[in-house]
Amino acid sequence: MNSLQIAIQLFTIFILALCISLYVLRIVVHAVNKLGLFDKPNARSSTNKTIPTLGGIAIFFSFVFVTTIGLHGNELPEWPYILVAIMLIFFVGLKDDIVSLTPLKKIIAQIIAAGILIFLAEIRFTNLHGLLGITEIGMAPSILITGFTFVVIINAFNLMDGIDGLASGLSILISLVFGSWFLVSGHFEYAMICFSLIGAISGFFYFNVYGKEHKIFMGDTGSLLLGTIITILVIRFNEFNIDQTQPYAISSAPVISFGILSYPLIDTVRVMAIRIKHRRSPFSADRNHLHHRLLALGFSHIQATYTIIGANTIFILLVFIMHTYGVLRLTAYITLVGSLLFMIPAFIIRKKKLIKRDDPFQQLLIPGFSDEKERRRSVSRIKRHKADLHPLTRQTFLQKFNLW
Repeated sequence: MNSLQIAIQLFTIFILALCISLYVLRIVVHAVNKLGLFDKPNARSSTNKTIPTLGGIAIFFSFVFVTTIGLHGNELPEWPYILVAIMLIFFVGLKDDIVSLTPLKKIIAQIIAAGILIFLAEIRFTNLHGLLGITEIGMAPSILITGFTFVVIINAFNLMDGIDGLASGLSILISLVFGSWFLVSGHFEYAMICFSLIGAISGFFYFNVYGKEHKIFMGDTGSLLLGTIITILVIRFNEFNIDQTQPYAISSAPVISFGILSYPLIDTVRVMAIRIKHRRSPFSADRNHLHHRLLALGFSHIQATYTIIGANTIFILLVFIMHTYGVLRLTAYITLVGSLLFMIPAFIIRKKKLIKRDDPFQQLLIPGFSDEKERRRSVSRIKRHKADLHPLTRQTFLQKFNLW
C-alpha cells in the first residue's frame, strides 16, 4: 500500500471506532441508569454525584470489533492471544464495577493475563537497551520484568482514573505517540491497533467530559483495559527498537517509554510512597494524586485534565529530543524534573494554607496528617455527630474547602 492508502485506512479505522463507541455508549448509559449501576463516591472521588459507570464496555466493544476487522489480511499472529488477555481483564473490571473485587484478586487476574501474553503471544522484554548496563536478558528475568511492568502500568491507569477525561485523554495522547511511531517505522499492524484505540476512547472522552444527560465514567472496566493495551504497546515499542539500523529507530527506548507514561507512573509511585509512609495500604483511597491537588488550587476537572495532558505532551517532546543523551542521563532527568513538577501544587497548597489541620477529611489532600489512627478517630467522631453537620453535598463540600 502507498502512503495515501495507509492514511485512508487508518482514518477509516479511527472514524469507525469512534462512531461505534458513541453509539454503544448511548445504549450503555440508558442500561446502567435503569439497572442503577452508579459510581459511589468515596475518599478518592472528586465528585459527590452518582454517575453511571461501565463506560469501558463501549471502549472494549468498539476497539475489539474494529481492530479485528482492520487486521484482516494483515500479519499479526499474536492478536488472538491479545484478544483473550484483554477479554479476561475486561470481565474482571466488569465484575469489580458491579460487585467490587479486592486488590489481590485483580492483581492475580492481571498476572494471568500477563502470562497469556508472555508465553503464548510472546510479548515480553528481551533487551533493556543498556538500562543499568544490561542489554539482552534471559527468559527468567524477561518474564519477571514483563510481568512486573504489566502490573505496574495497569494499576497506574486504574489509580489515575480520578477526574473527568484524565485517563482517557492521556490514553489518547499515549496511543497517538506510539501509533505515529509504529506508522513511520513500518509497523502498520500496531499503528492500526493504536488508531482503533484512539477512536474507541475518543467517543468515551466526549461523553465523560462534555456529556450532560449522557455523562458516564469508564470504571475499572475501562481503566484496566487501557492499562493492558498500553503495556502491550510499550513492550512492542521497546522490542522494535532493539535493531538501531532500522528506520526511525529510537535509542534508550525503555526510558523514552517511561517519559511517554511519565504522569501515570511517577504520580502512582509518589502516591503509594505517601500511603506506605503513613502506614496505610498502597491501594487505599485518598486525595494525594496531582489532579486532586490541582482541584484544590481551584482548577475545574477539565482544566486539571488539560493541564496534565499538556505537561505530559511537553515532557514527551523533550524526551524524544533528548533520546540520544543516554539511558542514565534520561532516567535521572525524567525522575528529577517529573518529581519537582509534581511537588509544585503541594507547595502552593501549603503556602496558601488551603488545608485546615483540624479537618480530617481535608487531610486526604496532602501528606501532612502524621497519625493515621488519629485521623480515623477524628472521622469517627465526626460521623457520630453527623446529625449536627451539614450533608456532604457537592456544593457544601466545595464551599467547605474554600477552593472555588
